[in-house]
Amino acid sequence: MRRQTLVVMLKEPRPGRVKTRLGHGIGMVAAAWWFRHQALRLLRRLDDPRWRLVLAVSPDAEGMASRVWPAHLTRVPQGQGNLGDRMARLFRRLPPGPVCIIGADIPGIGRGHVARAFAELGRHEAVIGPAPDGGYWLIGLKRTRATPARLFEGVRWSGPHARADTLAGLGGCRVALIDTLSDVDEARDLHRRRN
Repeated sequence: MRRQTLVVMLKEPRPGRVKTRLGHGIGMVAAAWWFRHQALRLLRRLDDPRWRLVLAVSPDAEGMASRVWPAHLTRVPQGQGNLGDRMARLFRRLPPGPVCIIGADIPGIGRGHVARAFAELGRHEAVIGPAPDGGYWLIGLKRTRATPARLFEGVRWSGPHARADTLAGLGGCRVALIDTLSDVDEARDLHRRRN
């Protein structure tokens, strides 16, 4: 059986370079601090023997050498381009087997969510974890055939059409939808989580 891989996309937690929309509401230093601690909690929670946990880091050189992230986890550079370019590259370059990609800014992700996503890849070619804003917090591919050529082409990121645009790029793939979870993009998202 091919090993399952969970990829967490991470930016180096520097003020003004990570979670800038959140930073406009709570300050850039506070936003970077929140992201760093949120990401570290998430990595501890999701480090599980059922899958290989890989960090896709940005910026490439700084992320590969970073002392912020756990040293025992494999790191790969995200590379250049928009979010779709970077995720497509990961799907095409990682070793064989099912791959799920998530961001580190979704506080509600647990091991059960990831296990469900990989279970769905046993019956489907792709899986998406929807977000309430029209985007998604997880995308996974079974990878038993070539990654769809038009995957992520024309996706309108950071808006209400990202999920629908991505589904269109998956063409004829059988896609499973799993749990809906929210990310933290702005200060109001933090307040919503506390209530």
